[in-house]
Amino acid sequence: MLLTSPAVRLTALLAITASLCSCAIGPNYKRPETAKADQFKNANVPGAAVPDQWWVLFGDDALNDLERQVEVSNQNLAQAIAAYDQASAVVREQRSALFPSVSVNADVQHSGGGALNPGAGSGATLPAGSTLGTRSGKLYQAGASASWELDIWGRLRRALENARESARASAADLAAARLSAQGQLATAYLQLREADAERRLLDATVVAYQRTLTITQNRYNAGVAARTDVLQAQTQLYNAQNQEAALTLQRAQLENSIAALIGRPASTFRVAESADWNLPAPQIPAGVPSTLLERRPDIVAAEHRVAAANATIGEQQANYLPTLTLTGNINFLSTVASTLFQSAHETNSVEGQAADTILDFGAKRASVAAAKAAYRQAVAAYRQTVLTAFEDVENDLAAADILLKEYDFLRQASDAADLTEQLTLNQYKAGTVDFTTVVVAEAAALNARRSLASMRLSRQTNAVALVTALGGGWIATPPTTAAATATPTASPAPAAMATPATN
Repeated sequence: MLLTSPAVRLTALLAITASLCSCAIGPNYKRPETAKADQFKNANVPGAAVPDQWWVLFGDDALNDLERQVEVSNQNLAQAIAAYDQASAVVREQRSALFPSVSVNADVQHSGGGALNPGAGSGATLPAGSTLGTRSGKLYQAGASASWELDIWGRLRRALENARESARASAADLAAARLSAQGQLATAYLQLREADAERRLLDATVVAYQRTLTITQNRYNAGVAARTDVLQAQTQLYNAQNQEAALTLQRAQLENSIAALIGRPASTFRVAESADWNLPAPQIPAGVPSTLLERRPDIVAAEHRVAAANATIGEQQANYLPTLTLTGNINFLSTVASTLFQSAHETNSVEGQAADTILDFGAKRASVAAAKAAYRQAVAAYRQTVLTAFEDVENDLAAADILLKEYDFLRQASDAADLTEQLTLNQYKAGTVDFTTVVVAEAAALNARRSLASMRLSRQTNAVALVTALGGGWIATPPTTAAATATPTASPAPAAMATPATN
């Protein structure tokens, strides 16, 4: 009913026109310049983009099932989701500031005699020529009021832009948290499987060492071997059993870590052992460096924080200018409820108000300076994040190449050590070498086997690290940038108003 007044409708129309035609003061966002490269120094072979569910590249059904549980059960991820929901709510709250706020009131006053008084605090006045009488009765009152800060200078729009960019940064933070949880789970799972593989090696080694001990004991009983040979064989067996127990503990701890990552109590979670697990490390295509700016969540989050800081500059610069507020009121007073909303009982008013601070002893200037400093800080953080991302990818690409070579060398070394162990044991049985030679050969063979298993794990976890360094299969929605290229060093004076950003 407030807008039924011609004066209110006209004022609202003028306000809307002014808002649509006005400019948002301050700099429009432009992506900061960063270090660039045409290709990675350790570029691997080109290939298709990493899939969103990148863990399927390992071809392990158990890993696939665990990764699906991270999305719904990981509590660190749940915190990031809540943070994003909070940031989105702030955007909606900030958007509401662009529109009028309207309130309504209703009241019934009773009087036992004398003239009825609407009340000094009600804000209502009697229509001209109306009388309410002095007899006992009721006075019905209803009204509405509206207040609207006109965003002539774009301060509210800059605040909304800030909130939107902060929400987009929060969305990227959520993607980073999800990718981190997925990477941690994949790494823990691969480590657990490698522990299983080493335990199988040690199981076989313990059996072999027990057989060696039996051979040595028989030779000692026959008087053809010294007691020290038996003691050495026992020491070797017990050391292998100790290493096996240590791996059992390591596996249990890794299993508990996986339980926490998928939001399960450790006491209720088990990962079945795999009888034979020897998957090759997948080759991860790196693409080109330019795509890293959109593929890696922490880079995207850092850029949105730059855009948010940029919007804050305009928001603070707008404080140099006065605020313009429209207020309107409409009230109805009647002693009869059925005639309350008749025009004879209506009063309304519309007024505009401008407010500005003429002396603040440099507070506004300091606020603008602080906003510009925060912007420069955000830009530096963004550029450092980009540099760190390039470093991560280059390191993981270099490691992928070197680890493959190391794996080939260790595989050959392990084959040679196995053959040496077998030949040395046969020579000991024939009495041509002493038992110390056997112990050395068997220890070397075991170490070579375990090193090969460890190198296989290193290649697999390096693949996980490369995926996370590249940002997984996530691609951000490109931010909308303004056509203008004003920089945050623009003058805060009113004449420096720029075209509003289209965020």
